[in-house]
Amino acid sequence: MLTDSHVHLDDPRYDSDRYEVLARAADAGVTNLITIGCDLETSRAAVALAERHSHVYATVGVHPHEVKRIEASWYNEIEALAKHPKVVAYGEIGLDYHYDHSPRDIQRCRFREQLELAHTLGLPIVIHTREAQSDTLAILQETRAAKLGGVFHCFAGDAEFAQQALALGFSLSFSGIITFRNAEALRTLVRTVPSDRLLIETDAPYLAPVPFRGKRNEPAYVRLVAEKIAELYGDHQKFTVEEIACLTTSNAKRLFRIP
Repeated sequence: MLTDSHVHLDDPRYDSDRYEVLARAADAGVTNLITIGCDLETSRAAVALAERHSHVYATVGVHPHEVKRIEASWYNEIEALAKHPKVVAYGEIGLDYHYDHSPRDIQRCRFREQLELAHTLGLPIVIHTREAQSDTLAILQETRAAKLGGVFHCFAGDAEFAQQALALGFSLSFSGIITFRNAEALRTLVRTVPSDRLLIETDAPYLAPVPFRGKRNEPAYVRLVAEKIAELYGDHQKFTVEEIACLTTSNAKRLFRIP
């Protein structure tokens, strides 16, 4: 009973075998998937995929890489898409100061705009942040985002950032990064996250866990993330892989209001 809380099922790398990818996920015990919108086109695609598959849900929104392309009509269409019953969150949105594909002032402006739209829609948010910790937290506080709730996806920050995010009421989602050899600090941090704030994801097709690192990721591999977290939690709490699967699925269903 696994939930992949963040996957990009519309990615062209799945065009030749998308149904087989979903079948392998089902064989691995993945009962729910949330496919993510990153701009207008991928938001449309996410909703279309959710319509075709009963266990797939969607988010809509514009990634910080893409906010420089937002046109006047985008928000109206995204708002219409967000009212679809299979849309469970707004995102992924946030700030990315690592690549700076969009100018930082535009990123901050569009982040605020999208948070206000999430308030209008009453949706939790999926946050992307990279090398922008202080600005991300400041904007979340400024826009009363704690009322929305949500998740910092693919969390790879330090312990201080984790505590600040948790203090705002957000969940943290962990990906295959926790299996990487150089991620010992992140593995130490995972042990400190309250079990009711823990989600797991693949971020597929990116960030495949060991032993598939460097290859195309897919939702079936979320089980490897669950296995690693069960191993890590075992240092102070005894959780089986099945218990981590049920726990993180319950957390995802509660956060995203999935029946």
